[in-house]
Amino acid sequence: MRRFLAVLRLLRQNPSRHRAATYSTVPTPSPRVSAIVEEISSLTLLEASSLSSALQSRLEVDQLPIFALLSPGATPSFGSASGGAASAAPEEKKEEKTSFDLKLESFEAPNKIKVIKEVRGFTDLGLKEAKELVEKAPMVIKKGVTKEEAEKIVAKMKEIGAKVVLE
Repeated sequence: MRRFLAVLRLLRQNPSRHRAATYSTVPTPSPRVSAIVEEISSLTLLEASSLSSALQSRLEVDQLPIFALLSPGATPSFGSASGGAASAAPEEKKEEKTSFDLKLESFEAPNKIKVIKEVRGFTDLGLKEAKELVEKAPMVIKKGVTKEEAEKIVAKMKEIGAKVVLE
């Protein structure tokens, strides 16, 4: 308590001398981080979605928890460093998947308009967004689809000359 009072007296005597000693809890980002933030900020929604998917597959996570996105410095947990966590992962993958991602691999050029119409039919995208998505093939066109719905979509896309795979 005495030390606190002594520091308080020093600050009251010459406050301008101690203003430079203020500390910020938010670190200043490096130039590299600032450049990445600027680049990500300029992405369209489709590009941001694609970036998110690429990061999830690269980091081998199914879905990032919301708190990881909201709290700075938080990182997703990938299990412990011991071999026990690594051996448990293959057992989980043996379970049957219930939701699939549909990836447009390719399509026949004369059928491009039909493919765009079909993509618009099973997504909530507008004409421009669907066209951009189709033109960026190979690209995931729909996520979290049930097996039955995915098989119907794949069959429709094959009929019009598009190659779609389940992931």
